[in-house]
Amino acid sequence: MKKIFLSIFPILLIDQILKIYIKTHFELGKGVPIFSFFWIFFVENPGMAYGISIAPGYFGKILLSFFRFIVVLFIFFFLYKNVKKKYSNYLIIPTIFILSGAIGNLLDSCLYGLLFDTGTIYNPESHQWISYSGISNIIFPWNGGDGYSSLMKGCVVDMFYFPIFDIYIPDWAPFFGGYNFQFFKPVFNFSDFIISIGIILLLIFKKKIKHVKIF
Repeated sequence: MKKIFLSIFPILLIDQILKIYIKTHFELGKGVPIFSFFWIFFVENPGMAYGISIAPGYFGKILLSFFRFIVVLFIFFFLYKNVKKKYSNYLIIPTIFILSGAIGNLLDSCLYGLLFDTGTIYNPESHQWISYSGISNIIFPWNGGDGYSSLMKGCVVDMFYFPIFDIYIPDWAPFFGGYNFQFFKPVFNFSDFIISIGIILLLIFKKKIKHVKIF
């Protein structure tokens, strides 16, 4: 248990420091270029990694938060069992990455609606997520502060944007002519990155861990 905690904590700490800093220092939809192909660009995501959603509105938000919680529990018990069995680090390290990233985004979904005074909220009349202006501030609900939403309804903070190339496809080109193509368009966060690294490592080393039992 101690080994798992000591591995996860630094990743969570980096993730939450980045998110809280961006949330409290950047305006939503604003960013700064680091290089021509790399921006720090603040967006809020009511869905999963890279903007994917499973259902509209707050129902989808709560469903996603609950799903994230179940996934975190499942991965934790899977990891705990294999750490006790002293299984290969080819499995343990990628699983720690995936669990850490999943916890990071779960914290946003569960708590950020309570801990910040402004955030992206859902309008049931227009069936749209409504953004806000200005800079968010941290509040303390136990001291009477009101967050922008309730438990399980917070939005995930994303900030890494890699427009490696952005080209306009001429009208005469077949199928895709007249469209602007950008790679890589989705904005993501440190947790998404860590989860992706964990999955890639599992794929790379799948032959070394192919005999693992889920339970």
